[in-house]
Amino acid sequence: MRKPELLVPASSLEVLKTAVIFGADAVYIGGEAFGLRAKAKNFSMEDMKEGIAFAHEHGVKVYVTANILAHNRDLEGVEEYFRELKEVKPDALIIADPGVFEIAKRICPEIERHISTQANNTNYATYHFWHTLGAKRVVSARELSMQEIKEIRANIPDDLEIETFVHGAMCISYSGRCLLSSYFTGRDANQGACTHPCRWKYAVVEEKRPGEYLPVYENERGTYIFNSKDLCMIEHIPDLLDAGIDSFKIEGRMKTALYVATVARTYRKAIDDYLEDPKLYEEHMPWYRTQIASCTYRQFTTGFFYGRPDENTQIYDNNTYVKEYTYLGIVGEVDAEGRCRIEQRNKFSVGEQIEIMKPDGQNVEVTVKRILNEDGEEQESAPHSKQTLHIELEGGRAEAYDILRRKE
Repeated sequence: MRKPELLVPASSLEVLKTAVIFGADAVYIGGEAFGLRAKAKNFSMEDMKEGIAFAHEHGVKVYVTANILAHNRDLEGVEEYFRELKEVKPDALIIADPGVFEIAKRICPEIERHISTQANNTNYATYHFWHTLGAKRVVSARELSMQEIKEIRANIPDDLEIETFVHGAMCISYSGRCLLSSYFTGRDANQGACTHPCRWKYAVVEEKRPGEYLPVYENERGTYIFNSKDLCMIEHIPDLLDAGIDSFKIEGRMKTALYVATVARTYRKAIDDYLEDPKLYEEHMPWYRTQIASCTYRQFTTGFFYGRPDENTQIYDNNTYVKEYTYLGIVGEVDAEGRCRIEQRNKFSVGEQIEIMKPDGQNVEVTVKRILNEDGEEQESAPHSKQTLHIELEGGRAEAYDILRRKE
């Protein structure tokens, strides 16, 4: 049995550090160009260099996405970008386009090349094709069943790795190749500018009866016929391991540090528990379920792993996230008196009960005793996002990289 890598997304330097501390074996990020999350904060070269150094200090790898489907106008910029990445030294590039793959192979052959799910990798012959060209890893298409992945593993070289999404948002389009965004807004999803129209509300109109909206599982807000539930495989770690998957991939390069910390910590413990003792994994299942449900999600599904999704995989009546906790901030430095410095993300006040979320699985309930701004002035509340604050907590001690959150 292969020991799987836990691969976690990061939208910023702050989130990368959170992913590393909360249990990732590897982190995937996007630069300022040629990735499929143009609306994410993404990484400047300076931040990327710092993030890679931080990850490597902790024994964690960093992969950079360059998985757009390139047009002629992109190719010169791709070459320049890869020359810059050659100096930054990420552990791998995630690529979908064969032309981009060849440029990477020529300019920075020492950096591993991984094939993105955008390349529609649905059979072992495709895996062989990419292996022959020099790929180290292929990301399986979202549309594959567990049995199909197992068959791929049995028919490819041992040194070719399989990476598979195990948690996060699902796209309605085949391997993420969607034209809705381009059609409605002129922003091309395959060039990294998706506006997520699959999450918008819709109604059906018959062409000879304009203005007459026909219900399609409709509520008072409309209908959401393209809106998928979120993937969650926390209860199926044994099957994922049995299939021979090398890397368990979490979706979410637009997510907050709280989301990333919660998912990384939960899957880290589930994987480690199962590898130590399958009985331990079963015993801790209620904890995994509780923790994974504490981060923002849309309701869960197992996607295509156990057969083709049916109507129960869709959410027709709303686009509402389930949200149990509000993210307050990440602890930076802690002074000799135990006051922690944070860059605050959401409002909280003196006297409120909040939680310290720790990488080792503990959730410590504390009370906000004092709030001081950067000038040392006391505040009764912290209403403005992005303030740097010094917080005194009662009932427990925070440490650097702990997450502060409030239960709703």
